[in-house]
Amino acid sequence: MPPRIVGIAGSFNRPSKTRALVEHVAAIAADRYGFSANIHDLQDVGPSLGTALWRNELDEQAKGVIDEIVHADALIVGSPTFKGSYPGLFKHLIDLIEPNELRGKPIIITATGGGDRHALMVEHQLRPLFGFFTAHTLPTAVYASDRDFVDYRVNSEPLAARIDAVIDEFSAFFPPARVRLKAAL
Repeated sequence: MPPRIVGIAGSFNRPSKTRALVEHVAAIAADRYGFSANIHDLQDVGPSLGTALWRNELDEQAKGVIDEIVHADALIVGSPTFKGSYPGLFKHLIDLIEPNELRGKPIIITATGGGDRHALMVEHQLRPLFGFFTAHTLPTAVYASDRDFVDYRVNSEPLAARIDAVIDEFSAFFPPARVRLKAAL
């Protein structure tokens, strides 16, 4: 069974640059490492997220998304940036996960925003959040601004280079698919 990577985009909007970024990173990781990939956003979690104080109060749809997150072999987490931080419902989703459920899990952190002044959100907001969970946030974080997209598609060489760098960092946890194929032969 191939390793499972789950992407979660902390956005309700569709189309969404955040979801597009998470999907792009997941597609490259899936190709390079042979992951099976599944991507969710807050629409996929559904409306029960906004009314649940505890995980057991979520509907089955939302519980299913959290189950995928906690049982994934790796995560790609993406957040839009609002006033220097992540959206409250995105944080609430993460708050419903027990800290030990993400312990040691490799995570690529990504964020999107309107301009460069939000770039440190990945370091000042997302990295400490997942540090609390004792997850392994990969050293390279990916921030993309509006100018890195054309029609909700990644369209920037510097951004592509950062994505390539962080995907390479998965090799500390997973051998590339080509290596696994040769070992199996």
